[in-house]
Amino acid sequence: MNGPVEQRPVAVISGGSRGLGLALVTDFLERGYRVETFSRTESAELAALRESHGPDALSWSAVDGTDAAGVEEFVRTAVRRRRRIDVLVNNAAVGLEGLLTLTPPAAIDAALRTNLTLPVLLTRACLKPMLARRDGVVINLSSINALRGQTGVAVYGAAKAALDGLTRGLAREVGPAGVRVVSVAPGYFDSEMTAGISPDQRRRIVRRTPLGRLGSVEDVLGTVRFLTSPAASFITGQTIAIDGGYTC
Repeated sequence: MNGPVEQRPVAVISGGSRGLGLALVTDFLERGYRVETFSRTESAELAALRESHGPDALSWSAVDGTDAAGVEEFVRTAVRRRRRIDVLVNNAAVGLEGLLTLTPPAAIDAALRTNLTLPVLLTRACLKPMLARRDGVVINLSSINALRGQTGVAVYGAAKAALDGLTRGLAREVGPAGVRVVSVAPGYFDSEMTAGISPDQRRRIVRRTPLGRLGSVEDVLGTVRFLTSPAASFITGQTIAIDGGYTC
């Protein structure tokens, strides 16, 4: 993107220090966006990005996503610094595996706070400048576990399904003001969350996937690129599965 730095669009990305979040930060920077991101701690990779791109392009804050006041202050600071928010990507998430009857209440509460309460509060805060400009896109990172049942991830799947419900309801609320809301539901792809699966599990997943492979981070990035482009200007309120046909 050409033009003065202060006129470039702004993307807010939660959980941008590692994994898919770091890849999203990198991709938005490469597309000319100014990026505001937060996480509990900063990775060496994100610190290197900040050093190479400079504060005009990339800002990071240490924020506990379960702290509602901290999330609100992060957005207020971002708006004061950037004067606008064009894209929000609700990426931050934590996995929770185990049978519901064996999962401690504290673990359930922590998972719901990060996987559902955080994106709701962050979206609420970021919508204010979007609605003022009558433009913007909210991308919610969901999961195929919201689309079909899977043993051992009932709480995680429930939180992501609720996030899809937020997508649909909010699309109707803010659509008249020109703001779009879309969920992206990745399937099994090479990431930190799938690093622990066994070779047998990987083979079973690949066999059940019509396209015959695991996904890649690039598969997710490409979809987000499309959804934040003018080509997707008539898409809102939808959940788009990126799973090679696993849920079809």
